[in-house]
Amino acid sequence: MKQEELNNRLSEIRDKLINIEQTMDSRIFLLCEAEHSFAVSKFLFEDLALRFVIETGIDSEDCFEILYHFSNDETGCVVTVKAFIRDRENPSIESITPFIPAAEWIEREIHDILGIEFKNHPNMRRLILADDWPEGVYPLRKDFKK
Repeated sequence: MKQEELNNRLSEIRDKLINIEQTMDSRIFLLCEAEHSFAVSKFLFEDLALRFVIETGIDSEDCFEILYHFSNDETGCVVTVKAFIRDRENPSIESITPFIPAAEWIEREIHDILGIEFKNHPNMRRLILADDWPEGVYPLRKDFKK
């Protein structure tokens, strides 16, 4: 898909986005609330046929962020869905594993280190932390005490 067509097609999901930030031709950020991340990611993957690259989690100042990185391999453009989870006490977001099974392990990792619950994930057991790691202690949260 050519870059111009990609940019035009993104208007189809504008109502689910807070903003679209294009820092250069090859980098687009789609900002949304957590409740829209599933639909936005599914649109990119299934309707636009962008390749899923990876998912990352961040503990920001006032929320958690889940970033879903997709690639338009034809143009080299990376499209990142930046989903904001505002509930810091019980952070959760819909899992994308129902349509991208490759996201299973990275969502388990994010759950281990940040404590974000991925709703409808098929296997939310620990991945990287030891079995005896204390429950409710997440090593990549800003409030983690060593």
